Amino acid sequence: MRHPFVSCVLVATLCLTPALSRAADTVLIVLSGEGRDAGKTRPGYEFDELSQAWLIFKANGLAVEVASPQGGAVEADAYNAEEPFNTALLADTNAMRQLADTRRTDALDAGDYAAVYVVGGKGAMFDLPRDTALQQLIANAWDNGAVIAAVCHGPAALVDVRLTDGAPLLAGRRMTGFSNEEEAVFGKKWAAEFPWQLEDAARARGALWDEAPLMMPKLVVDGRLITGQNPYSTTAVAEAIVRGLGRTPVARTPWRDEASMTLVEQLRAGDVAGARAALAASPARYHPELIGILGYYQAQVAGDDAVALRPALQTMQLALPHMDEARLTLAAADAHLRLGERAEARRLVLQVLEAAPGMEQAEALLQRIDG
Repeated sequence: MRHPFVSCVLVATLCLTPALSRAADTVLIVLSGEGRDAGKTRPGYEFDELSQAWLIFKANGLAVEVASPQGGAVEADAYNAEEPFNTALLADTNAMRQLADTRRTDALDAGDYAAVYVVGGKGAMFDLPRDTALQQLIANAWDNGAVIAAVCHGPAALVDVRLTDGAPLLAGRRMTGFSNEEEAVFGKKWAAEFPWQLEDAARARGALWDEAPLMMPKLVVDGRLITGQNPYSTTAVAEAIVRGLGRTPVARTPWRDEASMTLVEQLRAGDVAGARAALAASPARYHPELIGILGYYQAQVAGDDAVALRPALQTMQLALPHMDEARLTLAAADAHLRLGERAEARRLVLQVLEAAPGMEQAEALLQRIDG
C-alpha cells in the first residue's frame, strides 16, 4: 500500500507539472494597441517585428501568447503582406485569432511565461509606457527569472519598470533601441508627441546605451535583458530569446531583408569585393532597393564625416548596378563630391543627364561640381 505522504507528493507533482511546463515553454508577445488606419491616423506596432519573431519561436518549439494594454484587436502599421514571413503568419489561424482578441496585460500572471518580448513600432511610445500593469508584469517576470526582451521602440515599455528594491530595471544594464539618430531621420511625423525620446529616457534611468550606425542590426544581451536597435535586429533578438531559454535555435535560411543587412555588414567590415560578388551572383536572394535606401540615408546623416560617408557611399554603389534610380545615382555623386572626388561625381551626374536631359536636381549638382 502506498504511503499517504508519497501519494500527496505524487498528486502535487501531477498538479504542478502542467503549469511549470507551460511557463517554461511560453513566450508572451506584447503589442501596442494604439494603431489606427494602418498607422495613418495613429501609429501601431510593426508587423515584421511580430511575424519574424513568432515564426522563430514556433520553429523552436515555444508557445506564444499575445497581449496589449487594452486587449482585443490590435492594428499594425502598413506592411508588405507578400514578404514570406508575413505571408506565413497571416496564414496561421491561431496567430490571427490571437491578434483579433489579444489578452489584457492586467489580466496576466507573470509566472505563466518564460520570456516577455515587446514588439516595436511608434505606437509603443504611447500606450506601453503608460501601462502600469505591464510594468508590474515585467518586473514580476524578471523577479521570476524570465527573459525580458524588446526591439526597436519596444524598450519604451521597459523605461519605467522598477524592481522589488525600487531600482529601475535598466539601471546599470547594457541595452539598445531606436536611437536618437534614427528618430531624427524616420520619426518626424510622431516624435513631437512622444513623452520622451527612447534613447534619452533609457540613459536617464541609468542604462548603458549602445548602438550601431543608422538602421544597421544591433543586438545587446545583458544577462536576461535582450534588446534590439531597429526592425532589422528582430531575428537576432528572437534567436537570443531562444538561447536564453536554454535552447539552440534551429537552422534556417535567412529572409531577404535579413540577408541584405548581413551583406552590408560584410561590406562595412571591409569585404567590399565579396559583397559585390555575392549580390551579383544571386540578386534574387537579396533586396537591392533596401540596400540602396540604407546607403542613401546613411550618407545623409554622415555629412562631411569621411569615416561615416565612405561606407555609406559603398553601400549605395553595391545597389546601383541592380537599381535604375536616378536619385540614388545623384546621391552617390553628391557623396563623391563631399569626399573630394569631383571627377567621379561629374561622371555620375552626366550619366543621369544623358538619360534625363534637363533634370533640375542633376543640373544643380553639376553646377556645384563645376563651381
